Amino acid sequence: MLHASRRIPQGAGLAPVLLKRAPTLTLDWDLRQKSRFDCEDSEGRRVGVFLPRGTLLRGGDMLVTLDGSLLRVLAAPQPLLRITHCPEHGSPFDLLRAAYHLGNRHVPIELQPDHLKIEPDHVLADMLRQMHLIVTEACEAFEPEAGAYGEHATMGHSHEHHGAHGHSHDSHGH
Repeated sequence: MLHASRRIPQGAGLAPVLLKRAPTLTLDWDLRQKSRFDCEDSEGRRVGVFLPRGTLLRGGDMLVTLDGSLLRVLAAPQPLLRITHCPEHGSPFDLLRAAYHLGNRHVPIELQPDHLKIEPDHVLADMLRQMHLIVTEACEAFEPEAGAYGEHATMGHSHEHHGAHGHSHDSHGH
């Protein structure tokens, strides 16, 4: 069994050819939230993953095994609810309202410019339909937001931008 204990977010710093050639691990969101699990790679080998507690795996992350080989993480398609606004009875702003209500319930949510994705939940689906949103079942990769205090690096964002962009976020506009 291979043992993977190191994560390279989005394969940062690795040559693209290494990313393409690496065997893959296709994992759903439930598994990508765990720090210790067993799975099988695209070559049929058993892999034991042992990461620091609280580590989230994202599609595109690379794992390094104890023998130095690389494994590319893919987000597996899984059952989801895809939420879009109703062009007849609403506006795109309705998605913002929906994200607010789902966030208040601490629901993992993937935010896209034209839709939201959540894991299947008939109670939430009914609530969203009452808000005049269109809720459809889908089977797609799920990459929910990490949260305000989550692993920002996993989404490829840098938040060291205050000086670089000439603006800050204090209450005085300084």
